[in-house]
Amino acid sequence: MASYLASIFGTEQDKVNCSFYYKIGACRHGDRCSRKHVKPSYSQTILLPNLYQNPAFDPKNKMNPSQLQNHFDAFYEDFFCEMCRYGEVEEVVVCDNNNDHLIGNVYARFKYEEDAQKACDDLNSRWYAARPVYCELSPVTDFREACCRLNSGEGCVRAGFCNFIHRKEPDKNLERELELAQKKQLRMRGRDRRSVSKSPELGTRE
Repeated sequence: MASYLASIFGTEQDKVNCSFYYKIGACRHGDRCSRKHVKPSYSQTILLPNLYQNPAFDPKNKMNPSQLQNHFDAFYEDFFCEMCRYGEVEEVVVCDNNNDHLIGNVYARFKYEEDAQKACDDLNSRWYAARPVYCELSPVTDFREACCRLNSGEGCVRAGFCNFIHRKEPDKNLERELELAQKKQLRMRGRDRRSVSKSPELGTRE
């Protein structure tokens, strides 16, 4: 019985634990969900809900597609560089969804769990763009399961209101440059934990 319960844990067959929470780190029902959302005590991944304020969702937005991409690339670069201060970053995922439980959600998956914990502890005392930052450990470790498989290719009919992550992609050249810069930084500092510092964008809460 125990092995069976372990095999279905966090899946659609699990009648106790919410499969959406374990796959995506968020559930459209929130605290009203009939299934459990057990927050992990350790994880490689952190989630910052509603961190990215997408101008495309602002009714007053007048940016063209190129300007919107530049706006996102600037955010992505700031965030990626900030996360690198805590340790080796394996993946950054930003939601392009427009539903309440996923809008603006930003994930960072670190190589080491202790780096994710340090980032989570520190970021909960910070501000970004004049708003307090909220951060939590996330159960998501495989974004292939969390992301909508129809979003790339034929397209998802639910668009931004899909319950799976629609991943917002940075410019490929920027993404490559950031990855190379991180590798160079790691070689130079030898993963010195004392090198963590705060960026000018992310302030400290008073």
